[in-house]
Amino acid sequence: MKESVPEPAGTGEGAAARAEEVAAEGTAATPVHAEASPAADPAARPVKRDWRGGRPFWGGLLVTLGGAEVLFTLKAPLPVILHIGVAGMAGYLVPAVMLLCGLLILFNPAQRLFYSILAVLASLASWVTSNLGGFLIGMMLGVVGACLTFGWLPDQPLRQGRQRRLERREARRAGA
Repeated sequence: MKESVPEPAGTGEGAAARAEEVAAEGTAATPVHAEASPAADPAARPVKRDWRGGRPFWGGLLVTLGGAEVLFTLKAPLPVILHIGVAGMAGYLVPAVMLLCGLLILFNPAQRLFYSILAVLASLASWVTSNLGGFLIGMMLGVVGACLTFGWLPDQPLRQGRQRRLERREARRAGA
């Protein structure tokens, strides 16, 4: 598709050429200000979608959220934790490991199996060490996210329904 450049009024040749181009495409001319917005740019979306699709995004996000939720449920100040000892430090160490595993799943998906196993073990350990796993919410987010990550397989062919939707979308773009 050619880039449309607005021409000054009164130039008949440019306006006629643009009208022929629009008639050949079968679409109406779009205003220049609509093309400049990043939300209207269809090329901006596939970059984010490709990044998200190339890794176990939802699993990593859930593990990260679970670790953050367990960390935020701990309200004791650090001197009290140090006074209690190693068991008190485990209350902060286990959710920190969950948070780190979630981020590593997102940014290093090649090692997702190791990180998902470590995340599910840390999530289950948070039941004992960190307020019943962040009142069950953080623990469940971590376990579900780790399971999603463990089950994620890269480079899978598209399911039939998604393949049909993609083909219809491409046909609409080609016809439009």
